[in-house]
Amino acid sequence: MDTQPVDRKNLLNDLKIDRSAQPAAGGLRPLKWFVLIAVVSGIGFTGWFFDFPMADEGIVINTAVAQAVSSVETGGSVLDATGYVVARRQATVSSKTTGKVLEVLIEEGVVVAKGQLLATLDDSIPRAQLNLAESQLESARAGLDEINVMLKQTQLDLARTQGLAKRNLASQADLDRDGLDVQALIARLAKAGKDIQVAESSVAVRREMLADMQIRAPFAGIVVAKAAQPGEMISPVSAGGDFTRTGICTIVDMESLEVEVDVNESYINRVYPAQPVQVTLNAYPDYHFPAEVIAIIPTADRSKATVRVRVALLERDERVFPDMGVRVAFLEEKSSHAEGTAARTGVLVPYDSVARDDAGQFVFVVAAQQASRRSVTIAERQGARVRIVDGLGNGERVVADLSGERLNELSSGDRVSVVNQAL
Repeated sequence: MDTQPVDRKNLLNDLKIDRSAQPAAGGLRPLKWFVLIAVVSGIGFTGWFFDFPMADEGIVINTAVAQAVSSVETGGSVLDATGYVVARRQATVSSKTTGKVLEVLIEEGVVVAKGQLLATLDDSIPRAQLNLAESQLESARAGLDEINVMLKQTQLDLARTQGLAKRNLASQADLDRDGLDVQALIARLAKAGKDIQVAESSVAVRREMLADMQIRAPFAGIVVAKAAQPGEMISPVSAGGDFTRTGICTIVDMESLEVEVDVNESYINRVYPAQPVQVTLNAYPDYHFPAEVIAIIPTADRSKATVRVRVALLERDERVFPDMGVRVAFLEEKSSHAEGTAARTGVLVPYDSVARDDAGQFVFVVAAQQASRRSVTIAERQGARVRIVDGLGNGERVVADLSGERLNELSSGDRVSVVNQAL
């Protein structure tokens, strides 16, 4: 009986936790895995948040754009003004007749060629009218064949009557009747010929009306606006309020882009035709486009006291869009072609973008995230830039800095990642 309390005490001692004992080796494995996952996730998030370049993005580089050199040496600005880029050739393409749109084959930004099909209208009625006109033409031709047969018969009858009249076997009345029948058929034959011409003209008109159901581009350009959708009604004139469209799309000929500037009439005496001009887009303030004055519009705006001046861009650039704002500097020409000044050609790039080795001078041209080596010919250095006269075109991008380690680590065909597309 005395052993029962002792047994209970021993059992309670067995339930105590020995805190001096070391944990098993596998006890920390879940904690180690958690720490490892947290570190890896933190590194990945940091790289994503701060936009660090990954290994597969290629060599990180800066680029610069090759800028064209003006063909005429110019002095300082004699007049500054603002204006807009305009397209001299722009059209909202519509149909000649009212019809329902069946299909629209273009979208905004699509380049179209002259005569390219833009949209089709419902041509069921014009096609039926063409079939009717063609049937009428066939009927007129068949009637002409019938008249020819009848004319031959009356001519034979007239010949027989004339023979009988010579032998006094036919009266003069019979002879006159057969002669008039021949003349009547000849007149009908002429009328049938005219009817065939009318039917042929009608067929031509119906074919033209059927062709008008296909709306084509009047000139080559770029679609800047799409105004109609399949199922809508379209008309060359406004009708039916907002339920009838007046055009399919708007096309702009990018080759016809120029700049229009309003010059204060007090300073218009500083502007003259063919004057060199420097155009700067508000969107690209560090890039200057060579230009020249086309014409001074011989009329003034009474309300603004300005005169409109047209300026031609000497080089086509894909960054120039209609209605973009520009700053225009009218320059003072130092020397003209008539005085024998040599035309200046080529492009300007930063001096550090050109490298040299035993093979000659070269740059790395960047296109589609790939750098390719290209040999160039340099004319002279102009401050921080050099003029390249061969091997590089206007608007191409080059690696901006080829000094030091960058030149050693870059090879032709390497994949690159552009972090600063400088102009």
